[in-house]
Amino acid sequence: MSEFLAILPPIVVCFIVCAAKIVEITIQSLKTCMMVKGQRLKAAGLGFIECTIWGLVISTIIGTLGDNVFLLAFYCVGYATGLFLGSTLESKIALGTSNLELIASDESTEKITEYLRSNGRGYTVFEGHGSTDKMNMIFIVLPRKETPRALREIRRVCDNKVFVVASEVSKYAGGYGMVK
Repeated sequence: MSEFLAILPPIVVCFIVCAAKIVEITIQSLKTCMMVKGQRLKAAGLGFIECTIWGLVISTIIGTLGDNVFLLAFYCVGYATGLFLGSTLESKIALGTSNLELIASDESTEKITEYLRSNGRGYTVFEGHGSTDKMNMIFIVLPRKETPRALREIRRVCDNKVFVVASEVSKYAGGYGMVK
């Protein structure tokens, strides 16, 4: 590998290192998300690829850093770009499961639960008291990928008269409409 890089112009080596670092860190970001979400086998496979790229990139950096200071700058740009791309890609893939906790009045609760029933979604409603009125808390667990659309529709059906807390679920078992 070193012999191949030695025949290339230094600027080309900089771009190769930058591109490899972008791919490596993007993979690292996805691998970390998969580990957190319990997808260990996929995470291990990505970890192998990440480690291979890292070994090639770091050996290139160490061997030529004294000759080309710009290489470090390209390495850092690749790292930062990889972090950005990895987190952007993970948000598009939307791995995992979300928990929505909705707080709404009786009227809004009826509209929300009707929407959820008509879309085959499970939910649980608890009666409670807010600072000034009786309120209901509605719990919903759904795939993270479906969360943005469900929130838009819920807000639409109750004229945005709902308080929402969304969080990620690491483990769950059972439940209506959920398979895990």
